[in-house]
Amino acid sequence: MNISLTDPSTLLVLLATVGGLGVLFLPQLRKWRAWQATVTPLASIIGSGFLVLGPILDDSYGKYAPLVMAGLCLLAFAFGYAIRFNIARMAMVDERSWAEDWLEQASSWALAFAYCISVAYYLNLFGAFGLSLFHLDNPAYPKLLTSAVLFFVVAAGLVGGFSTMEKMEQFAVSLKLAIIAGLLVGLALYFSGKASHHELVFNDLQLSGWPAITLAFGLIVTVQGFETSRYLSDEYTAQMRIRSMRWAQIISAAIYMVYVSLLSYLFKPSDLVLEETAIVDMMQIVAPVLPPLLVAAALSAQFSAAVADASGAGGLAEEVSRGKITPKRAYLILGIFGALLTWGADVFDIIAYASKAFALYYAIQSAIAMVGDWKTAGGFNWRTPVYAGLSMIGILIVVFGVAAEGSAA
Repeated sequence: MNISLTDPSTLLVLLATVGGLGVLFLPQLRKWRAWQATVTPLASIIGSGFLVLGPILDDSYGKYAPLVMAGLCLLAFAFGYAIRFNIARMAMVDERSWAEDWLEQASSWALAFAYCISVAYYLNLFGAFGLSLFHLDNPAYPKLLTSAVLFFVVAAGLVGGFSTMEKMEQFAVSLKLAIIAGLLVGLALYFSGKASHHELVFNDLQLSGWPAITLAFGLIVTVQGFETSRYLSDEYTAQMRIRSMRWAQIISAAIYMVYVSLLSYLFKPSDLVLEETAIVDMMQIVAPVLPPLLVAAALSAQFSAAVADASGAGGLAEEVSRGKITPKRAYLILGIFGALLTWGADVFDIIAYASKAFALYYAIQSAIAMVGDWKTAGGFNWRTPVYAGLSMIGILIVVFGVAAEGSAA
């Protein structure tokens, strides 16, 4: 890998990354309450999915990839609308109906299960990206690295070590967002060069009709994470959590749309081998400095996200089981489940499984919003079919969502 600091694209990418880090570490920004509330859901949304989503959309949808990205963002915003209503209603009423309470319990179980899958998802990407620069042919090596880190995370949870690791999250978030700024600058420069020479690529659809829809269903996890605002009630008011979720979704959607719109017109199908770390090889062409930066972003993002979701799974399991499942037992279950997924499925399969799990949670939250809105409005109104439709879409994703077919699938 030949990285020259005299190369203009390398210099601009580095300047954008360093500049982004400088802004994100400004004391005024770090202490701004609204930003603190926004950064948690924003980091969850623009997590590992950011790195794998672009190549999948480009490979499957070609020149229409930005439209699919827009659809995913709009669907996520609609699910967020339902969850934001639930946050507001919980703050308004002293006691919810038995149906809302029962559905809330079910959604907590669904979310705890989704967290178990997402930890495996994050750490499998950690394993893949951790070895991506070494071009090792044996597919067992990333799984071995994933298993080792999974063991470390579970062991840390068992001995109460999460509190120390969770302090890394703020740095990991800032690093990831700064590198994404560098990535977008690099893509914009490469895109402008291609456009000026009339060399942009407009690939045809590889999927259409129902298969195209079911693949999009299997990618909903890549825009997931906004729901974390729902569970920050100990730190922020309901109004602040609603605002933080909305802004996190708007900012992430803008970043995703720029990223996918630039990426989708640069590479011919022959240039792209779809695998979980395809973005690394693609960015080698754009700017040689980007692959190591992306690997650094991936490793920090995956590890911090896995720790956060493991901690969340333990806490949720204890809460919904009324103490019958302690956090330590939950970590053991999570470790066993994660190991089975690691060795029994590839990353693209795990992405689809995680999408189904989170879609189930969103379906139940949408059903809660429908019941709660009915109670608040005193009967049927225009929002009733909206929430019912969102719940049905969530169920359709659970039933029909499929995995992308990568080179290792």
